[in-house]
Amino acid sequence: MPYKRGTKWLGQVLVKNGKFRRRTFPTKKAAIEWEVEERKRVEDPIQTETPSVCLIDWATQYLAFAQSKFVRKTCDEKHYVLKRFLKHQDGMLSVDELTPGKVLNYLQGQAMARSGHAANNERKNLVAAWNWGIKYMELPSPNPCLVDRFPEQRHDRYVPPEEDFWKVYNVADNERDRIMLLAYLHLGARRSELFGLRWQDVDFEEARARLYTRKRRDGTLEYDWLPMTKELHEALLRLSQQQQGEWVFPEPETGLPYLYRQHFMRRLCQRAGVKPFGFHAIRHLTASILAKSNVPMIDIKEILRHRNLATTERYIKRLSSLRPAMQVLSSGYNYHLEPPNQPPTKKKELRQMT
Repeated sequence: MPYKRGTKWLGQVLVKNGKFRRRTFPTKKAAIEWEVEERKRVEDPIQTETPSVCLIDWATQYLAFAQSKFVRKTCDEKHYVLKRFLKHQDGMLSVDELTPGKVLNYLQGQAMARSGHAANNERKNLVAAWNWGIKYMELPSPNPCLVDRFPEQRHDRYVPPEEDFWKVYNVADNERDRIMLLAYLHLGARRSELFGLRWQDVDFEEARARLYTRKRRDGTLEYDWLPMTKELHEALLRLSQQQQGEWVFPEPETGLPYLYRQHFMRRLCQRAGVKPFGFHAIRHLTASILAKSNVPMIDIKEILRHRNLATTERYIKRLSSLRPAMQVLSSGYNYHLEPPNQPPTKKKELRQMT
């Protein structure tokens, strides 16, 4: 028998392997009529179709897979995306009934309420989840989540002046936090790489540190060794003598690695009286300092551990190198312009004018 779910009626029919075929209807009568027809199909082997899963089944199985493949931050993002999506769609809806129009309607709402960038991020996660379902759950193809992208208003990432970084460094609460900030600058590290840094990843004898990352398409955990500066080497050696445990920068209360450390940088920036910037902006600052010192781009790429040189080039502010080239365009400017009328400055000139 159908039952009411919210303002709609849900019809369901048990098919093979204990699975249900479900569909929503505006009225109880329509749901009953559908159930009668579906039971006839199930009982008739000729008309029996492969049972369809519902959206909740798809989301649940994909999130279970994500937990074994992605880091916690990525899993949390996928969880919240699917949770928001299923609030808009009926979770008991059959996957066969999800259309591009329904997905587009949901994403348009996200674009209006949040931003085009947020809608595109939701789209990216939904497309990935559905593609996984096509491969492992025989979901309908083509992917109904492959709708048009939304326009975005992009802004350049703010990269703080080096002096602002040191102002923030100087107002940090303790030496451990100051050393962590120094490590971000001197290793060009990502947030997750330092949060997950263990003492076994710090080789004091060779003065190098091992940074792990999952910034690869298949989520593989990879690592690179980076040489440490003399200042960072001495600071980490001093820190290792002061604390115990396997993590270099653990959360004091639990001894476990940080996940986000929200508002940490904003508080320090406010205390230092500088424009707010985050951990990733320090990575950009590292690239900027190296570029200003004429370090070859290929070496900066290796320090930042980018796969492509084009990614490194986006980190570098090229306005300073382009400015002299643009001056060529102004070489004939003064030649073609008539000299401007200068205001009279002497009394004799003023008398002649009158």
